[in-house]
Amino acid sequence: MSVPNVDPAAYPALLEAKRDRIETQFARFDPPALEVLASPPTHYRQRVEFRLWHEGDDLFYAMFEPDPDLSGKQRPVRVDAFPVANARINALMEPLRQAIRASDVLRRKIFQVEFLSTQGGETLVSMIYHRQLDEAWEAEARALQQQFDIKIIGRARKQRIVLVDDFVTEHLEVEGKTFHYQQVENSFTQPNAVIAAKMLTWARQATRPRAGEAPRDLVELYCGNGNFTVALAENFRRVLGTEISRTSVASAQVNIEANALDNVVVARMSSEDFSQALSGERVGRRAQALALDTYDFSTVLVDPPRAGLDEGSCAEIAKYERIVYISCNPDTLETNLEQLTKTHRITRLALFDQFPYTHHCECGVLLERR
Repeated sequence: MSVPNVDPAAYPALLEAKRDRIETQFARFDPPALEVLASPPTHYRQRVEFRLWHEGDDLFYAMFEPDPDLSGKQRPVRVDAFPVANARINALMEPLRQAIRASDVLRRKIFQVEFLSTQGGETLVSMIYHRQLDEAWEAEARALQQQFDIKIIGRARKQRIVLVDDFVTEHLEVEGKTFHYQQVENSFTQPNAVIAAKMLTWARQATRPRAGEAPRDLVELYCGNGNFTVALAENFRRVLGTEISRTSVASAQVNIEANALDNVVVARMSSEDFSQALSGERVGRRAQALALDTYDFSTVLVDPPRAGLDEGSCAEIAKYERIVYISCNPDTLETNLEQLTKTHRITRLALFDQFPYTHHCECGVLLERR
């Protein structure tokens, strides 16, 4: 991660520039007015990572920026405070650095520290080394864990020591409800909790049954740890989510139980395999266990990686009456909409400012069959 230039006074203008970009980029699809969901201007990230830079007897957090004197190379920049990260991470940074620096065991060949925190302050710290960790390291790490009331994981090549847990639990307030999410170290989670809650609110509103409309079923591709799955469940009779990551599927199962849901199933299956199962091309044991013929899907939600959807996946999701498309890359979203708007019209378009002070834009689109 490079060093961001955080200037709260500049944030409104930067957000307005993103609005202009998205409105211009998608104008040819004739969408309704763009909804813009703003981030807090500081302390909005719950997940950050730093290099730990050794310089003589000193040890400090570092990020990188281009070196103007060395074309193409990066130079380390000392980071003593990080207004991007939440308040809990900022409060931990300096005393944790000093404690590691003061310990020959903890500081030896450490090269990276990763923080995963929640709005409530629960924090997991991963300490990453260029050496194998031993009992002496574990003893000192346990003392550090108790001193700062954190969870610690030690990682080295082919080694991972979990002292308590490898997750934190985030609690998101959405439309007067509290949703609980297990977030596992080193797996994908939404880094901006305020925007995550706003995204869930937007998606719940976009998929709520219309007056007099009986709830039908939702299918979700790339469902991750059940972020949207959990929050949208009450809008539907049944929900079926699919995800290829074994870790994410395990977390999704935990989150289904934590939120006391009885109408949600998450299956470990790639989006390609699931599309084949829906079309009847794949009739293996895993596909048969889903009993797809018992569902009445009205809506599909996709939250694909930056590469977006391939042509075949677009053709598959175009079979549904409503499509909720969450995108982390407006360029691949634009390409996919060229195909999807042949059968569907855009009825809602949103910009979620997940990453202030960067060029990144997260978008949400609701498409309804023409």
